[in-house]
Amino acid sequence: MSSPASQDHLVIRLHPNDDVVIATRQLMSGTRIASEDLVVSGLIPPGHKIATRAIAAGAPVKRYNQVIGVARADIARGQHVHVHNLGMAEFAREHAFGADVHPTAYVPEPASFMGIRRDDGRVATRNYIGILTSVNCSATVARAIADHFRRDVHPEALADYPNVDGVVALTHGLGCGIDMHGEGIGILRRTLAGYALHANFASVLFVGLGCETNQIEGVLEAGGLRGDAPKLRSFTIQDSGGTRKTVERGIAMVREMLADANRATRVSVPAAHLVVGLQCGGSDGYSGISANPALGAAVDRLVRHGGTAILSETPEIYGAEHLLTRRAVSREVGEKLLARIAWWQEYCARNHAALDNNPSAGNKAGGLTTILEKSLGAVAKGGTTNLVEVYEYGEPITAKGFVFMDSPGYDPVSATGQVASGANLICFTTGRGSAYGCSPAPSLKLATNTALWERQEDDMDINCGGVVDGTDAIDALGEKIFRTMLDCASGTRSKSELLGYGQNEFVPWQVGVIT
Repeated sequence: MSSPASQDHLVIRLHPNDDVVIATRQLMSGTRIASEDLVVSGLIPPGHKIATRAIAAGAPVKRYNQVIGVARADIARGQHVHVHNLGMAEFAREHAFGADVHPTAYVPEPASFMGIRRDDGRVATRNYIGILTSVNCSATVARAIADHFRRDVHPEALADYPNVDGVVALTHGLGCGIDMHGEGIGILRRTLAGYALHANFASVLFVGLGCETNQIEGVLEAGGLRGDAPKLRSFTIQDSGGTRKTVERGIAMVREMLADANRATRVSVPAAHLVVGLQCGGSDGYSGISANPALGAAVDRLVRHGGTAILSETPEIYGAEHLLTRRAVSREVGEKLLARIAWWQEYCARNHAALDNNPSAGNKAGGLTTILEKSLGAVAKGGTTNLVEVYEYGEPITAKGFVFMDSPGYDPVSATGQVASGANLICFTTGRGSAYGCSPAPSLKLATNTALWERQEDDMDINCGGVVDGTDAIDALGEKIFRTMLDCASGTRSKSELLGYGQNEFVPWQVGVIT
């Protein structure tokens, strides 16, 4: 990944062919931009676009040397380019499958981190006991069991188990009133099974109500799990005799699991065991300039060290998917990606929605205008290596390298799917200041701008705003992010972990009819 094509202290130009530059700070009308030989006309907020040439109504507008929309009206040189004069546009995209595929330059001596090697060879970055629910009706019971082991409330409960990171209850609002054979229950079961199998759980307790559509046995079958697996226990409220007895039973079962979980120790393992989910939320006009390409540079390093990175949020690659199909290792992989885009177009159509409903209000306030612009910045998280495979939501990821997993753009839903697929670390870029964590996988937060870092430092792990300020280069930040990934995977707690995020952010993707 490279730094911006040019930059002075007021604006950033990303490509010589672009029709716009990006303001690095608020610019008043009459401000002269020496590098572009133009005068600003009107107030330009930080992160927003300024036209560098006259653009006729109906003409395409380029950023990143890619189309981000069409002019709604004539735009004069020096004017603000945003939602009032730039609109969504459909345009033909040449997918050129595999045109940019190139051999991966694997490093001769891969990096390592201090991971937890499970008996079956899987490697964990954290060591939790998990409590999962088959249905919303068992959520309160699951939370009550986990609360008994909260270190901040009952420090004595885990005092003898220092190697256990905690007991977490991951609850949801689904599980009944759902078609037993439909797409929705299939996704839910795949997600729950993925969590039950996750390396970051030493053991798992499954709690159900008893009469729900989503029976625990169906979840276990979906994941190829056995009900008598030694590190997986399950029971229901109805069979246990009600709420109080179920909570007592669950607490007793967790106590039985703790001694075995505490035997886990960290050992040096290759970086190839790191599976990183890539997220961006609360994006702004700087996301595609600083944090996303810097994360992409870290991803390139991870892949060269043998690891895996997962790009997702399908609605937020729409309009930029042609850049990914060019990197697909085969036509089949590229066609899989386009098939997911087609599914989303049909899904939106049947629900009377549109993919260009994105960006959000906060994204627009931060300088983004169309989904095309947002997507072009979002794909930068994926670096430059080959796209080796495409997966459905929560599907187990077996390939090494850069992969794609289908998901909504809504961050909790998307990251939940990535963890279900096997991600043992999340890297999350933000320009507006998202608050997020993702138990049992730690989540690192990357700020796109220094103002956010200074305002919300308690939530942010790395400041990428130096790219905008002109004090940091993309490649150097990529190295810093990669090393921070290894440190976090080795046990260093992220800001979101320190703040207690992770349990409430478990949100399986809900599709289909609820009756």
